[in-house]
Amino acid sequence: MPSAPRPSPHDRPDVLVVGAGFAGLYLLHRLRELGMRALALEAGAGIGGTWYWNRYPGARCDVESMDYSYSFDPALEQEWSWTRRYPGQAEILGYIEHVADRFDLRRDVRTRTRAASAAWDASDRLWRVRTEAGDTCAAPYLVMATGCLSVPKAPGVEGLERFGGRVFHTGRWPHEEVSFAGRRVAVIGTGSSGIQAVPVIAEEAAEVTVFQRTANFSLPANDRPLAPGEQEELKARYREHRAQARRSPTGIPGPRAGRSALEVPEAERTAAYRHAWEHGGLFGMLRSYSDLTTDADANATAADFIRARISEAVDDPATAEALSPRTHPFGTKRPCIDSGYYTAFNREGVRLVDLRAEPLAGAVPGGVATARGEYPADDLVLATGYDAMTGALTALDPHGRDGVPLRRAWAGGPAAHLGAAVAGFPNLFTVTGPGSPSVLSNMVVSIEQHVEWITDLIAWARDRGTGVVEAEPAAQRWWTDHVQEVAAATLFPRADSWYTGANVPGKPRVFLPYPGGVDVYRDVLEGVASSGYEGFRLSRA
Repeated sequence: MPSAPRPSPHDRPDVLVVGAGFAGLYLLHRLRELGMRALALEAGAGIGGTWYWNRYPGARCDVESMDYSYSFDPALEQEWSWTRRYPGQAEILGYIEHVADRFDLRRDVRTRTRAASAAWDASDRLWRVRTEAGDTCAAPYLVMATGCLSVPKAPGVEGLERFGGRVFHTGRWPHEEVSFAGRRVAVIGTGSSGIQAVPVIAEEAAEVTVFQRTANFSLPANDRPLAPGEQEELKARYREHRAQARRSPTGIPGPRAGRSALEVPEAERTAAYRHAWEHGGLFGMLRSYSDLTTDADANATAADFIRARISEAVDDPATAEALSPRTHPFGTKRPCIDSGYYTAFNREGVRLVDLRAEPLAGAVPGGVATARGEYPADDLVLATGYDAMTGALTALDPHGRDGVPLRRAWAGGPAAHLGAAVAGFPNLFTVTGPGSPSVLSNMVVSIEQHVEWITDLIAWARDRGTGVVEAEPAAQRWWTDHVQEVAAATLFPRADSWYTGANVPGKPRVFLPYPGGVDVYRDVLEGVASSGYEGFRLSRA
């Protein structure tokens, strides 16, 4: 008789991972190194997470390519070569696919598999995950690697079903090429994806009408091809550079400002801001002085500088004023980086509609209507954002002890110990979850930090024969309160932003990421680990 087939590790994984982007793939690699079997469930037809889905025109990272990459393998960082200062979607996805192939990670990924529900089985000490196809997977541990900006929020545009043209969402862009040649395009939303997409669409379309609810601060990317020898110079000191990144507040090495913006003469301050503006990028301006995120008067000096640059860039004074943010301090909503966003409004056929002056009424068969009238459009681009940081977690809505759903546990706002674990949800971990630096940092640095810490905790429990790891409620309350206290000492709460859930109607208003810095947060995690994971309860049931 032929021998029975050997069971696949996927029939009995130690860890189920949801998501196969930067976090999910590194989890697979790290768990394999620790001698554990893992299976990743990925909703997309391919790997890449955010960079699989976000294919809209102009999609580009706001962290420089040589920082927005894994640091866990010195050989990997030496062999891969980037082409541009700020990587576009296709180049980032190519990098992720290279990593997956280099470490043979695809064999542990099940694509086209969306996790639909998850429940803790206390009797068997397992998480049981049901997929949309009706299959069930089970493992002792469940790690959510679903990303902070992966679930598009409802657009909030009435009458979309009546619109007679094409409708696109920047977070779910078609994989085939989309042509706007000769077409009238309406773009609703001026967050990062809208600001990146508008200049590219404007180069091709006959008309572009941009509907803006809130003006956002955007800084020039000054993207360019990497110069000959530029990569080699950094690669020669990559290990030192990476170590500095792990101990910096943002996860990106750079000088730390020691002075207040109010301590220096105006000419010196303006020169510092201009240097940051001309250099380009997200963090240079924010790093110029020590108090831009904590002192309103200091912040106003940077905001005024940026508004002056907008006035210089945009020919029409009324449009320039409408594009100038005045409802929130600089940096309290995530600033964007752009390539020609403001000057795009100088092109013939590109216009701005200020929805604070004429509120949006909704889509109509031939375009978009506001309180003042209708704007014709053949295509509608929804750049309306995401249910940030919690959307993917509450969409799955795992049920923990006694069948309590996560949505109920988070009815008053997300509470998670260290942004990594939730009391009442044994053996469940969240990578860059609410309460961690995540979106206030270089995400790849924060992902590596979380993946390494979570997998070390799982291995530590395994080596002690412990079946269940769970955050203690008192520790979770302490950390959740601490995150809000740190946020309250900054200007962040002054903005209605997705940092606080304000962009999703009905979402509890709490500050979601930890604003204390990657370096401080790393010290906290290392202290918890060295104490034998104080704040976590280890048991056999």
